[in-house]
Amino acid sequence: IGIIHKSMSIEQQAAEVRAVKKFEAGVVKDPITIESSATIRELLALTRKNNISGVPVMQNGDLVGIVTGRDVRFETNLDASVSSIMTPKSQLVTVKEGVSSEEVRNLLHKHRIEKVLVVNDAFELRGLITVKDINKAEKYPMACKDPEGRLRVGASVGTSRDTDARVDALVEAGVDVLVVDTAHGHSKNVLDRVRAIKTKYPDVQVIGGNIATGAAALALVEAGADAVKVGIGPGSICTTRIVSGVGVPQISAIANVVAALKGTGVPAIADGGIRYSGDIAKAIVAGAHCVMMGSMFAGTEEAPGEVELYQGRTYKAYRGMGSLGAMAQTQGSSDRYFQDASAGAEKLVPEGIEGRVPYKG
Repeated sequence: IGIIHKSMSIEQQAAEVRAVKKFEAGVVKDPITIESSATIRELLALTRKNNISGVPVMQNGDLVGIVTGRDVRFETNLDASVSSIMTPKSQLVTVKEGVSSEEVRNLLHKHRIEKVLVVNDAFELRGLITVKDINKAEKYPMACKDPEGRLRVGASVGTSRDTDARVDALVEAGVDVLVVDTAHGHSKNVLDRVRAIKTKYPDVQVIGGNIATGAAALALVEAGADAVKVGIGPGSICTTRIVSGVGVPQISAIANVVAALKGTGVPAIADGGIRYSGDIAKAIVAGAHCVMMGSMFAGTEEAPGEVELYQGRTYKAYRGMGSLGAMAQTQGSSDRYFQDASAGAEKLVPEGIEGRVPYKG
């Protein structure tokens, strides 16, 4: 499962969560639709904005057709209405709710189409099934998904003034887990934030961190955390232990936390210090239920860092959340380290570095 970072506006972070939830789905429950009177120009703008190709067509709330990428591929009159190029209601291929994936696959193959609409007995639109989603499900059977077949996604929140609004927006966007993420998880602000989220949204999973002691783990459990995140300073781009003089070697920290959590049923996540595959095994042997990694993925195409060309080789930018660049930006991570970015970058004390890692593709 991926955790969306919070170094962006509330609206951007919520949009990232929605993008993951819509990327793959057994059935797209609330497909984006367009009115039959809209122009092809408006249709193209809609599909580009949402990175989709097939759109159900509605007229006064009724399903009247579907328009796909093939319908608009060679269309030159962009001011024509969508109704002039759509597949009309009489030719639609539909299925009822609850149909098996095998039936859907046979239907897609029979009609040589890539999308099928889900309707109820009153022919009201209830969803959309695409061949891409079926193929993804078969290609990645171990993907972490929710009961509706959508990818699970988490999001990071802090303890700053806008956190209430951020939490509300993320929950509304469909986030599966919230991570209350600071450099020192055994603090009043973090405990209060975990407690507040669980009180308002008892069904949303909450991870608290980061911590390195058994007492901190028990305090987070008492506050309502569903899991705790272990690791103060083990990351490859983190300098917290040197700058602040605080930290515990990661194996010892994991062992201490796991021992304290015994009998609570709350899992421990080992966060940081995973440089090689063997480090994952060490963390699991020490008692961690799973690991959180950054540097091993930082060089991939999907990672958010900028691609850089240096001395003829390709790299991706990789920076610690405690680095000056990450903390100084408008929606930065300074509150994670209990610092105030509004005082200016020259007042910040960095607890991380900025660097580059080889591009992996």
